[in-house]
Amino acid sequence: MDVQQAVDRRARLAVAVCFCIMGSIIGNWSSRIPDVRRAVGLGDTGWGLVTTATTAGQLLSLVLVTVLVGRVRKSRLTLAGASLLLVNGPLMAGSTAPAALVCTLFVWGFAANLLATPVNAQAVEVERRYGRALMSTFHACFSGGTLAGGLLGSVAAANGITPQVQFTLNTVVLGVLLVATGRRLPDDPAPGPADDRRRRRLRDRLTPQLGLLAGMAFLASMTESAAGQWSAIYTVDSVGAAAAAGAVTFTCYSLAITAARFFGDRIADRIGRLRFLRLSVAVAGAGLALALAVPHAPAVFAGFAVLGLGLGCVTPTVMSYAGRQPGLTSEEGVSVAVLGQWPAYFIGPPLIGLLAGEFGLRWALWTLVVASALLALAGGGIRHHVTEPAAR
Repeated sequence: MDVQQAVDRRARLAVAVCFCIMGSIIGNWSSRIPDVRRAVGLGDTGWGLVTTATTAGQLLSLVLVTVLVGRVRKSRLTLAGASLLLVNGPLMAGSTAPAALVCTLFVWGFAANLLATPVNAQAVEVERRYGRALMSTFHACFSGGTLAGGLLGSVAAANGITPQVQFTLNTVVLGVLLVATGRRLPDDPAPGPADDRRRRRLRDRLTPQLGLLAGMAFLASMTESAAGQWSAIYTVDSVGAAAAAGAVTFTCYSLAITAARFFGDRIADRIGRLRFLRLSVAVAGAGLALALAVPHAPAVFAGFAVLGLGLGCVTPTVMSYAGRQPGLTSEEGVSVAVLGQWPAYFIGPPLIGLLAGEFGLRWALWTLVVASALLALAGGGIRHHVTEPAAR
């Protein structure tokens, strides 16, 4: 192994650690929500209100990052976001008053979006160095971090370990990894004065191609989040299966997404990214259509698993395309895609709920099949004029 290969591998590891940190906070938190809610003493309405603080934090950091792109090196933004996530975790888990919980949830949302844009841009930079697809693997690290965090929470809860102690353990372990690898995070060369002035204007990044990619990021994330939130409910309420079957549906869906991200890059390199993207969207739509057209538990399990296999690599591939647009740095392109993606998590699940109230959940979920069809149409508009590295 030559010196450059060693540097590239360290950069790849550093980016993977940051993706794991993002996912681990979600997994740890999701597994201990009942305990934290009990400690704070909030009912359903109160809990729903305080959790909007996360959204407010995300929105603020989204605006801030959009402004800072091109002015601040992405490695600094990444380290700031990852460090803030880790430090805030134990404080969030140890909240015993609504005011403290609101503050820490706000910081969580702020730190998560502060990290999302630069770390995806750094993943694009690592792809450039390797000369092959790697983005889905990085997103698999995020999914793996989520699963590991959930497993840690389950073990901690079963053994009477408090959420704060659990989060502290998570912070110590991942903090050590961040300190050990953070210096290896990749960066673009420092911009010159003319480039710096250009990068300060958001409208210069809003090319038709990036607008299309931002729309695809929105549709993919809306489908992914809505399917995840409603999969178990559909299995229990619409199909009439037991509660355990609902959990199985969600597990099949989640594991399929993770598996797709671990192996998707190899397939993309073999058949081409654009063809792989279109194939993934078609598979996702077919899987959900199967689950809705055949409302029996085995078909639902299989359908949501196929949906996960198809959806798992769509967002990573879109982010990779966004970060390789000619005339723009990776973080400039990714920032536009993230800007389009962000509203999806707050529109998708409630939209399905509203439609379900009018037409029933089964018919409401067909909206996501339509979204997959729109994704397929949008994929036909992607052009290959992206900056490509020479394969190593």
